[in-house]
Amino acid sequence: MNRALMTALAALALVTYGGSTASASDAPPRTTHGPCQYTRTPDEPPARPVPLPPDPRHTPSHGVVDMAVPTSQGPLPLRLDRAKAPCTVQSFVHLAQHRFYDHTVCHRLTAYPTLKVLQCGDPTGTGEGGPGYKYKDELPVDLPPAPSDPTGVRRLYGRGLLAMANAGPDTNGSQFFVVYGDSALRPNYTVFGTVGATGLETLDKIAAGGIEPTAQDPAPVDGTPVLRTELRSVWPSCRL
Repeated sequence: MNRALMTALAALALVTYGGSTASASDAPPRTTHGPCQYTRTPDEPPARPVPLPPDPRHTPSHGVVDMAVPTSQGPLPLRLDRAKAPCTVQSFVHLAQHRFYDHTVCHRLTAYPTLKVLQCGDPTGTGEGGPGYKYKDELPVDLPPAPSDPTGVRRLYGRGLLAMANAGPDTNGSQFFVVYGDSALRPNYTVFGTVGATGLETLDKIAAGGIEPTAQDPAPVDGTPVLRTELRSVWPSCRL
């Protein structure tokens, strides 16, 4: 799964403007100095303007954050688990508070026998956009083996899980996926929360709508949802 399940540092140059010169030390940091080490990706600029997340020395590692996510197809409430993935939750809440996710469209629906997810979080709607930074994986260690994989390599990403999409190790950004049917994946995707009961009903509705056919494939199992799903807003439903 790539970021189309997401997403080099550039040298800082002297900038001259209005007769004054700014040194590299005046520029925004390329990497935060806390435990999460959010790192700018100059080759992949942000789809919407957003700064690097705050990265305190002791990033919160306990408690949950409930997110209200009304969509054009119904509610998709999310519960974020700091204990499982503190840096991921820190980033997700940061993006939400900067309205990064508002009025974005979930661009990918899969309906493979062993992969049933809806992918969202790219303001461009192409599967290529992100926040202009990346950060480390916080991979799950407690997922059971996938029954469909006799090798034992793949794990069960069960119905209702919320996880990060990526483009390889330590390339988390803004794109995420929600699992509407048990899926078998290598444990390479950070799990950072769950979908509420009403959200599962919304996901079932979207999945039942199917995937848009293309000229090359009249019955695709991976592509754009027929039911256009816009995240109208993503915002904490309680005080942090």
